[in-house]
Amino acid sequence: MKRPLQIALALAAASLPLISQASSHREAPNVAGLPRVDGTDLYLFRSYEAGRQGFVTMLANYIPFQDPSGGPNFYQLDAHAIYAINVNNDGDANPDISFQFRFTNTRKNLTVPAGGQNVAVPLLNIGPVDKNGKTLNVRESYTLTVVRRNGSHSLAENTTLGGTTFFKPVDNIGNKSIPDYASYADSFMYDVSIPGCPTPGRVFVGQRKEGFVVNVAGIFDLVNTNPVGPRDGEPNSLQHKNVTSIALELPITCLTNGKDPVIGAWTTASVPKNPAEKSNGDPERVWQDSDGKWMTQVSRLANPLVNEVIIGLPDKDRFNGSNPPQDAQFLKYVTNPTLPVLLNALFGSAAMVPGTPRNDLVAAFLTGVKGINQPLTVRPAELMRLNTSTPPTPPATQNDLGVLGGDTAGFPNGRRPYDDVTDIELRVAMGALCGKIGTCGTQTTDPNNGAPYTDGARAAGADAGAVKVSGQINPADTYLDSFPYLNTPIPGSPNGVNGIAKN
Repeated sequence: MKRPLQIALALAAASLPLISQASSHREAPNVAGLPRVDGTDLYLFRSYEAGRQGFVTMLANYIPFQDPSGGPNFYQLDAHAIYAINVNNDGDANPDISFQFRFTNTRKNLTVPAGGQNVAVPLLNIGPVDKNGKTLNVRESYTLTVVRRNGSHSLAENTTLGGTTFFKPVDNIGNKSIPDYASYADSFMYDVSIPGCPTPGRVFVGQRKEGFVVNVAGIFDLVNTNPVGPRDGEPNSLQHKNVTSIALELPITCLTNGKDPVIGAWTTASVPKNPAEKSNGDPERVWQDSDGKWMTQVSRLANPLVNEVIIGLPDKDRFNGSNPPQDAQFLKYVTNPTLPVLLNALFGSAAMVPGTPRNDLVAAFLTGVKGINQPLTVRPAELMRLNTSTPPTPPATQNDLGVLGGDTAGFPNGRRPYDDVTDIELRVAMGALCGKIGTCGTQTTDPNNGAPYTDGARAAGADAGAVKVSGQINPADTYLDSFPYLNTPIPGSPNGVNGIAKN
């Protein structure tokens, strides 16, 4: 017969791979097979680019674990899906504004003369690529529909080019195809006019360097690292990956309701409903778009790591298909989390289990923290909440532990690219906020006495001017100090940067 500790370790071995899927990469059984609509990260913060402090930036990332050399098709978004960034501004967890992106992938079927016949080529491009895309075999474009709670549907206007069509740059195929990818991608950053918003914003959709930093490899191996060791002692497992980012920057006044500065946001992806599909008792999964087409929501993301380390395996697909007002059905995963139990089984007294129910986690994940990012009136729901009245912190002085590090402009008051959400959420899960924002059962103090839990991986800095390199930190793991903030994607070739020897 197995002893209790052996049983706990067996459970840990079965469950810990769910922790390792980065911020929200392949986090549920269904979406693991649908990478084009797999939301990986959501960022929500006051813009800290010079002259843009009156704006909010929202980044919704999709398609995880992109190898830069992943040709010949690379990583196109799903032309049948609807990708949305949803904003709530009155605390009731319903979308007051939904920014819905639809993509069109136009194939040109380019040919070359071969033996007296014009034969279609198998490649994405047949020559160097510029912003006009004449040598591209597939041109990606999109529209942005603004859906408001009153039922109105309006197309945003591309004030840079005119009309309502926007274009997406091709992925970073390599330096021979696109010698200066940064400048090429910049030409796809557009001014956008949002109906009902008097001041234009900016929009960009395209490949970026993966901004999430995490020690995936060590976590896979039963957390094969020192949980209270140095924060820079392990390499970032995602340092050579790219991701696709949907980036939108809008004036604060176009997102708030004029009474409450706090907004909540989440991103979703939906695909056409299979006529044979049943809703499996989840009527909120199926909805009708403005064209009358029935859609099924397959991905949902607000705060990082929620579906990985909080939601139990039987409910992961249900969570991805649900809407925030239905979150009461998942309450037990917040009030009685399993992660502290698993870590205690692995590390014993180095990871004491906080008492339950976890009222501190209810505040951190479901209501916002009073005085930091809690709305004036609030319906408990899993949203990323941002207090837009908190001034942004300049890159040079950002603290990657966010609010825990004394920087109230950081996570969980929204989320910036530099915020080390893995370390922050690990510490909060193990009781760092017990008694500060809510009790842990009868406990009013941190049972782990402020233990500096970490996965060991850390970014180099908030921008290239604030790089601090030590231990295993990769100096390339940094960010831009301007829109869209995530760095230029890694090229497919030359690929020595990916640890592969050049020819």
